[in-house]
Amino acid sequence: MLGVLVNGAAVFIGGIIGLLFKKGISKSIEGSINKAMGIVVVIIGLNGVISTMFSVNADGALKSNGELLLVVSFAIGTLVGEVLKLDDRFNNFSEGLEHKFKIDGFTSGFVTASSLFCIGAMAIIGSINSGLSGDHSTLFTKSIIDGVTAVILAASLGVGVMLSAIPVMLYQGSIALLAGVLSNVLVGELLVQVTMVGYTLIICVGLNLMTTLKFKAINMLPALFVPVVFQWILQLQVSIGRE
Repeated sequence: MLGVLVNGAAVFIGGIIGLLFKKGISKSIEGSINKAMGIVVVIIGLNGVISTMFSVNADGALKSNGELLLVVSFAIGTLVGEVLKLDDRFNNFSEGLEHKFKIDGFTSGFVTASSLFCIGAMAIIGSINSGLSGDHSTLFTKSIIDGVTAVILAASLGVGVMLSAIPVMLYQGSIALLAGVLSNVLVGELLVQVTMVGYTLIICVGLNLMTTLKFKAINMLPALFVPVVFQWILQLQVSIGRE
């Protein structure tokens, strides 16, 4: 769990540093920083999607894989999220904290940072390695990246970024504790598929930062579970076929 705690601390400390810079930043500069960060986040997401979706054949030809599953994952996942109103519930919870503690702009920073820091291959793989073998190297690397990102985000989005350390630790801590089970599930092609969906969600977060388009990324989160269900159905069919 050391890697999980270090990651959470990096986000928290990065958020504090960002808040110190925020005091001297005007609204116009905040807007520019948001757009710049949005571009960077979109590039990170695109890089992740491309690296998981595309491969090079022995003859040098580019091959793509998983497009249909990506479409199905987001169609079903978003439908489930909309029915359950996950985005509204999460935002209501965040806004409740914002009003209770009188923290202006808490919701935007908390939702954006939580989505960005929790979604991605490093969070999953790093937490599994941390819980299973005590190898914290991936989470230590992620901590550096998240800490720097938290500084920049908090400088424009405020205190919500700092407190996103809580869901980061809860999410990654849960994966670390369940590492023994998840290490046998989230492997191979399934991990690639889940990662592809995760990086697509990151693109949505980036677009929310840099444009007036507002994707309800929280409502899309169930899309992460569609590849798992799909893989389970395939394995079930194989088992029935053998019988």
